[in-house]
Amino acid sequence: MSARHDVRRLNRFAARLFEKAGMPGDRSARVAALLTDADMMGHDTHGLNLAPQYLAALTAGEMPATGEPRRLSDTGPVVLWDGNYLSGVWLVDAAMDLGLERAREFGLAAIGIRRSGHIACLQSFLPKATEKGFLVLLLSSDPAAKGVAPPGATEAVYTPNPIAVGIPTETDPVLIDISCSITTMGLAGRRKAEGERLPGAWLVDETGSPTDDPEAGVALLPLGGTESGHKGFALGLMVEALTSALGGFGRKDGPTQHGASVTLLLFDPEAFGGREDFTAESSFLAAACRAASVPEGAAQVRIPGARGLDARRKALAEGVALYPGIMERLAEWAERLGVEVPDPLN
Repeated sequence: MSARHDVRRLNRFAARLFEKAGMPGDRSARVAALLTDADMMGHDTHGLNLAPQYLAALTAGEMPATGEPRRLSDTGPVVLWDGNYLSGVWLVDAAMDLGLERAREFGLAAIGIRRSGHIACLQSFLPKATEKGFLVLLLSSDPAAKGVAPPGATEAVYTPNPIAVGIPTETDPVLIDISCSITTMGLAGRRKAEGERLPGAWLVDETGSPTDDPEAGVALLPLGGTESGHKGFALGLMVEALTSALGGFGRKDGPTQHGASVTLLLFDPEAFGGREDFTAESSFLAAACRAASVPEGAAQVRIPGARGLDARRKALAEGVALYPGIMERLAEWAERLGVEVPDPLN
């Protein structure tokens, strides 16, 4: 990792880059904060690593810097937006605000977004809901991209299709963020660019054999790999149905611009069995898992999201360390846009 940076200064720096690229100040601040948050929680392929890609899209006019999503339908608890490829990070954050408002009113809410821009790290959006006691699910696919092969196939057909779930408890929330593929396209692309192999045989080559070589791989394997990939495949199809199919816009339409089909689901436990009983149950299960017997000398069971939240607390106190090369690429954009680069912490 590179030198640590003060989180507040890094947020202001990233926000200034987006603002100089044409994004309104309040919007640029929200996008910058969510990207930095991903780095703080350890998702270094889906944090500020994406900022140069987003800045390029903004300056090229592929991602509109201003504008609002178009509301295609609104039944009260269910809303569908056309995002017009606006910043997906901002769109999902705005959808979260609307979804929380509707879930308070109706007990649950579903916000769909078609033609969204890329939405970065899903886990970063979850605490806004869990801090208020809401159960949240966030799903995404990209109908213009292909990266995952169905079991037995030697070509990519669909995307990793992440699923994120935020579960409130009496202490830290459970924060789940998994792909329906065995790894992400971001990590595979990074390893290929660095001339490195993957930690496991997570790709399939043109002969149908699993491989750890990004140069030889033609597609990612589904979650479960060669032994249980049918399960990840099934989950990937579920996400496609809950995002592109529900939104009425997907692969059948032949989109050429990369983006996202998104579905956000929010549940108010108060409208079901009650918030107090919900958190008592979720807390009991989390505690039971942490207390489960492990082999002698082994670490206790770690609840999903715990490592990221611990890393976030450390980053807020001591600064965040960016993956090598990220700050250098941001500095190139800073010179181009006339933005001062913050000094790292000593």
